[in-house]
Amino acid sequence: MAKGRVGKTVETLGDYLKEQRTLAQLSLRQLSEQAGVSNPYLSQIERGLRKPSADVLQQIAKALRISAEQLYIRAGILSPDAGAGSSVELAILADNRLTERQKQSLLDVYSSFLALNGPVEGDEEANNPHSGSAPASTSGNE
Repeated sequence: MAKGRVGKTVETLGDYLKEQRTLAQLSLRQLSEQAGVSNPYLSQIERGLRKPSADVLQQIAKALRISAEQLYIRAGILSPDAGAGSSVELAILADNRLTERQKQSLLDVYSSFLALNGPVEGDEEANNPHSGSAPASTSGNE
């Protein structure tokens, strides 16, 4: 029943979750109890029929004792090449005061800014002589 599939990224996430659950020697029911996620919903995630929220992924990661960041990447929430931006993205995802929609909106805006600015090569201050330092013509008598 491939017609109801959400997408390739989620399918890969489901395969990864099933693999991690099997390695942890947990049944679907045991993982659902430990993660606080319903058994049918978890089954749908594993089969690629549902795309879980960042909060649900965090609960599953905690129950499996694996990195939530890996699950975010596999779910397409975080970019695998986020680099320095990953700490910002993780902070957004970890903030319980934000709704899932607000988190996704912030992540979308942040990634669009990163794409607009282009790749960063090394330290930004080292590449831009005008950032963070006074112009050479300043007298210093302020």
